[in-house]
Amino acid sequence: MSALAKASGALKSVDYEVFGRVQGNGGPWGAGGPRAAAAPRYTEQEAKKLGVVGWVKNTSQGTVTGQVQGPEERVNEMKSWLSKVGSPSSRIDKTNFSNEKEISKLDFSDFNTRY
Repeated sequence: MSALAKASGALKSVDYEVFGRVQGNGGPWGAGGPRAAAAPRYTEQEAKKLGVVGWVKNTSQGTVTGQVQGPEERVNEMKSWLSKVGSPSSRIDKTNFSNEKEISKLDFSDFNTRY
C-alpha cells in the first residue's frame, strides 16, 4: 500500500462520523440486533476495495465513526461512499468529516473494525 500511496501523490487523512438508521431493526446504525455489525463490516469491505487504510466502529450514541487515510483520490471516493451509499438497507442522514489534512505517511497498514 505505501508504494502505491507514494506513487499516487499526496496522502490524505480524514476523520468521519456517520449519522443514520438501519432499516429493519429500527435503530441507529449500531443499535444492536442482527444488523449491529453491518455498517462497520461493509465500511471495512469498501475501504479495502478502494485501497485505503484506517478504522471504523459503532459508537454508543448510535453513529459510526472512524478515520480514513490514503491517496487523496481514494480518500475522496471513500468520503463519497460514506456520505451517499453506506451499508445495504442503511439510511444516511448526514456524515461529518473533520481533521482533514495532508499527511507524509500512513499511520495504519490496513483497515479494520474497532470494538
